[in-house]
Order: sequence, then C-alpha cells, then structure tokens
Amino acid sequence: MTALAKAARPAEAGTAYADDFYTWTQEQSARLRAGDLTALDLENLAEEIESLGKSEFNSLVSAWRVLLLHMMKFDHQPARRTRSWTLSIKEQRKEASFVLKDNPGLKSRLDEALERAYDTARLKAARETRLPLATFPETCPYTRDEMLTRPFAIDPDDTTA
Repeated sequence: MTALAKAARPAEAGTAYADDFYTWTQEQSARLRAGDLTALDLENLAEEIESLGKSEFNSLVSAWRVLLLHMMKFDHQPARRTRSWTLSIKEQRKEASFVLKDNPGLKSRLDEALERAYDTARLKAARETRLPLATFPETCPYTRDEMLTRPFAIDPDDTTA
C-alpha cells in the first residue's frame, strides 16, 4: 500500500488523517486515553511521533545555525559588529540549551546537528557578508565548547554575550 493510500485510509469510524488533521489528532488522543487501541491509526500515529522527534532535532540545528552565522559575521566583519549580533548569539545559545535540556536523547546527534547547522550558516554568512564563500572554512572552525562559552562583546563594558 502506498503512503498516500495509507494516509487517505480513515481510522475506524473516525476522521481520515488526510481529510482533517486536527480532528484526527483529537480522535486519536481520545482513543489512546480511553485505551481503545484497536481503533488507532497506528501507521500515521507512528509517523507523527517520528516527526515530533525530527522537529526537536531541527530546532537544535536551527538555533545553532543562527548562532554560527552571527559568530562568523562577528569574526569576519569586525567593523560591522553590532549589539544585535551579540544578543542573537546569547539568545540562540539559550534556545539550544533549552532544546537539549528537554531532549537529552539528542546528545548522541550533536556532531550531526553541528555539521548541518554549519553547512547552511556558512552559505548564509557568505551571502550576508558578501565575502567569498572560500572565506569560510568548509568544516566548522568552532568547537561546541567555543560555540557555547566564548565571550562576544563589542566593548569591555558590554556583558550581553
């Protein structure tokens, strides 16, 4: 059976996943709470649960992507440094720490998350700085520890990051 056919197949006496996702979620959660396991749309439930996990991983990648982008801009454009960059670095560090605190299972995927984040951050840095892509190394020049703890301040009195 194709994925489309599975998605279009209605759960027993309920709303089809493909027809009304919101109603489908409410029906599925009610069935779970009631212990009515035989009427569950197991295939689509499994896919949605996997999707939730992927979403958390993507949240980490996204926070690190913005963090790395502003680190590179800070390092490669010293004359254009702004408080906004330092605050963004601080904000994204917090966002990433929240994701990791809430999802300790992601710790096994930190290297992959960093690689994905840097790959896109490098391209964005080249576009936003208008510097040649070769200015930015192909592999991340920052350690995770440096990403999370290196101070970023515009002047000695600035304690924003």
